Amino acid sequence: MSTALVTDLNLNVEKNGFLDIELDPEMDLFAEIERLKKEKNAIILAHYYQEPDIQDVADYIGDSLGLAQKAEKTDADIIVFAGVHFMAETAKILNPTKKVVIPDFKAGCSLSDSCPPPLFAQFKAQHPDHLVISYINCSAGIKALSDIICTSSNAQKIVESLPKDQKIIFAPDKNLGAYINKVTGRNMVLWNGACMVHEIFSVEKISKLKLRHPNAKIIAHPECEEPVLRLADYIGSTTQLLKYTEKDASAEYIVATETGILHQMMKSNPQKTFIPAPPNNSCACNDCPHMKRNTLEKIYLCMEYEVPEIIMDEELRLAAKKPIDRMLELSAQFGLI
Repeated sequence: MSTALVTDLNLNVEKNGFLDIELDPEMDLFAEIERLKKEKNAIILAHYYQEPDIQDVADYIGDSLGLAQKAEKTDADIIVFAGVHFMAETAKILNPTKKVVIPDFKAGCSLSDSCPPPLFAQFKAQHPDHLVISYINCSAGIKALSDIICTSSNAQKIVESLPKDQKIIFAPDKNLGAYINKVTGRNMVLWNGACMVHEIFSVEKISKLKLRHPNAKIIAHPECEEPVLRLADYIGSTTQLLKYTEKDASAEYIVATETGILHQMMKSNPQKTFIPAPPNNSCACNDCPHMKRNTLEKIYLCMEYEVPEIIMDEELRLAAKKPIDRMLELSAQFGLI
């Protein structure tokens, strides 16, 4: 690529967060993306909350733990991360020599944004004898201030693996932290952060939905607020919710998490019915606006031009990698593969 073209592309990304380039409407994006995968030895990692078309072109679909594990082990030269910014950051932390690109640089995370590193550093300093466990849904800056990273799949086991008298700060999700406190009997100090998607489920609307579907089981992500979790028949990470619907005998489920997971649930269980839990707003379903910034067109463009790229300071990367490595080691010990 010429220097002028690289400059133009970077300016385009800086302005929009993605490459705003008009494509031929007749282009077969599925075929072109497959071509680019082979030509560039690229892998597409997608979170369950991505739109169905993106899930269908992905080489791997998973939750935060699975995506981190896959990113660590891939032999691809280019990692295309169809998720939000902190997820692509995590892939770069684990793969410093690989190029990591993201379809839309502005695909952020309300939970990650709720925990600015400078403020958290002050909070941490107020509890000098506490070990810091941070949920993976956080920035590299927060990871660098942490002792262990966790996901919703492994948080309980990680906390339970520590001595009962170990004082702990849990960040940034107060709802997940409160749930882990409840199931483990701990009293972790919680940072006051939350996910906008999981915070707006309506208990009243879910209760009314349950009346219309009395045989449906309510399944919920632990990022939901405690009143919603009290209604749930099963609580688990995104992957755990999917596996539960595959093994459980029920035919109908009310799903209290981001609606993107319903695509995989329906693919795995075509004979079952999945109903998105209603939020406390005017929308019909609960979508993450950050996750949904990614599109198939943006996937193609970031693969073709290899931007937006995740670039990271090496000192920050190494500091952030230590607690992630600890999580991966513990997850392997627990058999969470």
